[in-house]
Amino acid sequence: MTDTIMTGPAGRLAIPRRYVPVAVTASLLIAMFVAGGIRYEGFASGQVILNVFVDNAFLLVVGVGMTFVILAGGIDLSVGAVVALSTMVTASLVTNQGWPAPVVIVLVLAIGAALGFGMGAIIHYFQVQPFIATLAGMFLARGLCYTIGTDSIPITDGIFTAFAQTRIDLGGEMWISPSVVIAAVVVLVAAYVLHHTRLGRTVYAVGGSEQSALLMGLPVGRTKIAVYTISGLCSALGGILLSFYMLSGYGLHAVGMELDAIAAVVIGGTLLTGGSGYLFGTVLGILVLGLTQTIISFEGTLSSWWTKIFIGLLLFAFILLQRLIGVRRT
Repeated sequence: MTDTIMTGPAGRLAIPRRYVPVAVTASLLIAMFVAGGIRYEGFASGQVILNVFVDNAFLLVVGVGMTFVILAGGIDLSVGAVVALSTMVTASLVTNQGWPAPVVIVLVLAIGAALGFGMGAIIHYFQVQPFIATLAGMFLARGLCYTIGTDSIPITDGIFTAFAQTRIDLGGEMWISPSVVIAAVVVLVAAYVLHHTRLGRTVYAVGGSEQSALLMGLPVGRTKIAVYTISGLCSALGGILLSFYMLSGYGLHAVGMELDAIAAVVIGGTLLTGGSGYLFGTVLGILVLGLTQTIISFEGTLSSWWTKIFIGLLLFAFILLQRLIGVRRT
């Protein structure tokens, strides 16, 4: 089986197979934007795309962690619950206990990383299926939310409110929030780690074939623990960004976010069984999800549930695409 999906007139490489899902996602995103611009007045503006980033910065950070896990051949169902727990711990300590915001942020990041490390260690050392281990982590984190409180806790801290109200002017009446900058930095750092470090190369190797990675002497166990730790850390950071966005902590925040993150990663072209995919694709997947919500909002006559229907159809289409072009683990 060749590595191309098409060739030029002289038989030159045109589109490597591994890039096809990302190219399809990018084409879909452009088509959605063009169609929205034709149908809706005021849709075809740069701020519409920027608003997608503003409204989904926390999901983008969570998606980065999920990309690491899925590339390594795993799955993490706990991310939404860890996000909710992060908002609850943040709101409780800042509002009810009066802790300084910087200290709370560091503590929340440490809690998220510790939860991810614990799940990764259980998966590796006890040979527990990732689905089961992270499902247990999901129940644990969501349950801990309700031991803190059952009601929404508002955040009135000056640092949080100032951060939430800050706009970074880009000129031409376009702007972004500081959360978008943080998410962009996370994406850039993660992309560097995946493509220019030993850890990143090992993640791809483990996702491609764990047995082959073991035979090559790669640190499979350490890598599996690392990706879940990264996912937990990203989920905690996503929870902090959601706290800035919502200015509250609530045990019902981020319900179903794990499914949105998985959908974004798969729509972005990452193979669900691991070993193939790109972080840039996840960014495109987040944009597709956000732009779908924006189009439904502009339409005005459709229920928000149509977002779920459209994303479900996209998932089926991209899974079939991955099978058809042969981008699968060998």
